[in-house]
Amino acid sequence: MDPDFDTYRLSDEHEALRDAVRALAEKEIAPYAAEVDEVGRYPVEARAALVKAGFHAVTIPEEYGGQGADELAGCIVIEEVARVCASSSLIPGVNGLGLTPILLSASDDLKKQVLPSIAAGEAMISYALSEREAGSDAASMKTRARREGDSWVLNGTKAWITNAGESTWYTVMAVTDPEKKANGISAFVVHSGDPGFEVGPKERKLGIHGSPTREIYLTDCAIPADRMIGAEGTGFKTALQTLDHTRPTIGAQAVGIAQGALDVAISYVKERKQFGRHLAEFQGLQFMIADMAMKVEAARQLVYVATSRAERGEPNLGFISSAAKCLASDTAMSVTTDAVQLLGGAGYTRDFPVERMMRDAKITQIYEGTNQIQRLVMARALLKS
Repeated sequence: MDPDFDTYRLSDEHEALRDAVRALAEKEIAPYAAEVDEVGRYPVEARAALVKAGFHAVTIPEEYGGQGADELAGCIVIEEVARVCASSSLIPGVNGLGLTPILLSASDDLKKQVLPSIAAGEAMISYALSEREAGSDAASMKTRARREGDSWVLNGTKAWITNAGESTWYTVMAVTDPEKKANGISAFVVHSGDPGFEVGPKERKLGIHGSPTREIYLTDCAIPADRMIGAEGTGFKTALQTLDHTRPTIGAQAVGIAQGALDVAISYVKERKQFGRHLAEFQGLQFMIADMAMKVEAARQLVYVATSRAERGEPNLGFISSAAKCLASDTAMSVTTDAVQLLGGAGYTRDFPVERMMRDAKITQIYEGTNQIQRLVMARALLKS
């Protein structure tokens, strides 16, 4: 394993972006976050604000109508939105996940077909890899695609699809040659208007209530042949490459959630008094705050390093990408739990946002590969070297 974690540098543009996204998030997104969670509705205000500001899919290249920002900028956007509302951070987050396979492997013609509508904010894109019986073991998927003339016909059910029903485009993995196992999986772009495409009911979840998670059903869903991403049989390879780039974005979301909880906790202990003293004056609580902040900053640095290495297209990204996602999500769960503890009874109520942040943090340890899978990836990389 290469121990050289190459440094990154936040440019003035990155810092300005952070300031801009934070200001937008606090003004346009935070006021609706509690209600979005409470009633489980899609954060339309957040989407409108992000699209208006151009923060909904910043990594789309300029030639397709996008901002042309680097992946580090994409992480900063997700982090700052997640600081106030994890559900809303899945607007730029899932756009990034869905379009990454297209950026990595699609033909220029397919990019021109799909990316401009996303860049303009007219459409969103989701990612459809998992199935009920093919989650961590994604290569065992059952969804099939068969060639019929100038079309591919897809049949199957995809599960746990974030923002399904809100997205117009879907990056879908399906088996085109069962005999070849993982090398028989291909990637496609499906449109919500394609015949035979349907979405299921919303899942009832612990957290991220404002981001719908649904199954998608493909029943003799015929799509033009030119909507295959890359060559036939390269879909699973593209999926793994995608995760090398997008796992750090889950880390960024986790860092944002943790930072938001830390900010609330610090404000609370500085104001709340017990035994005639502010909570912030008790050394035991000071140590908790210090540990929380240390973990958040360590996770942030690892996420930024992983993202920067992915941006440069370095080889052997598996370890660093999994490490960033794993550390950051474990940190988010730990820090939000401690934030609830620091607020005591108040932290357990919905009058404060830390209980929501604690519930939202949990999913970051699960999606885009559970943290047990991340540890498998890391161990294999270390033992292989």
